[in-house]
Amino acid sequence: MSDQTDQPGPPTAPPDDSEPATCYRHPSREAHVRCTRCNRRICPDCMIDASVGFQCPECVREGNKGVREARTNFGGRVSEDAGLVTKLLIGINVVVFFAQQVSPSITARFELIGALPAPPFVALSGVADGEYYRLFTAAFMHATILHIAFNMYALYLFGPPLEAGLGRARFLALYLLSALGGTAASYAFSAPNVGSLGASGAVFGLFGAFFIVNRRLGRDTSGLLVLVAINLAIGFIVPHIDWRAHLGGLTVGALIAMGLVYAPRSHRTLVQAAGCVVVLLMVVALVVWRTAQLT
Repeated sequence: MSDQTDQPGPPTAPPDDSEPATCYRHPSREAHVRCTRCNRRICPDCMIDASVGFQCPECVREGNKGVREARTNFGGRVSEDAGLVTKLLIGINVVVFFAQQVSPSITARFELIGALPAPPFVALSGVADGEYYRLFTAAFMHATILHIAFNMYALYLFGPPLEAGLGRARFLALYLLSALGGTAASYAFSAPNVGSLGASGAVFGLFGAFFIVNRRLGRDTSGLLVLVAINLAIGFIVPHIDWRAHLGGLTVGALIAMGLVYAPRSHRTLVQAAGCVVVLLMVVALVVWRTAQLT
């Protein structure tokens, strides 16, 4: 809950009927309503609802200076649309998928490939040849309609509650680092000439984070454990599913969430940022190790 205190606004001037009946911010617009705090005329575009009457934008800003900004349990900003980042991520994935259908060469250019040709030859393309962007772009690409449908449905279910609990910036960091954790694990432990793509690593990162957040809040997590176990098992049983990306994303998501929800309140933002940096460095170290193997 935010604490609100009444702040003194600009000095209230007595009405002056001789002044032009125009908005003080937009002199060309007719205005017959006055701000209840400073008594200046304001047009409809400048009228902001107050407990009594309307206020001008300047008085509202002045009054908000004494209002403590609402924060989530873990330090994020409270926003009206808690699923905005989730919607944007879904939109990006869908747009990229359609682009893949229009131009199949996009997939070959941006999917995750370790090295082509595979060692002992010198790589002419792939992450081992310096195409590190593939670690990021592959996490926004999908192979089939069913592939993207499953991943986006999971993102739709788990994204908004995590975004609401962590805040937009922390949620976005969680998603992107989980995605990189998944692609890095796939790059490190898969055959270098086998392609991989999909948001599964990021989605499994959300699974891991959701588990940690709910444990921190004292909620039941048994149903989530069953869901994660089933999805992990599918990755080992069904061919052409990159279980390495699943495990990598799950691990990174859980680690990031632990840093976010267990950070001490006194230095919360600093500890949370440091935790994200440490996990990122771990991912980078894994990529460097694999690259050294392949080159």
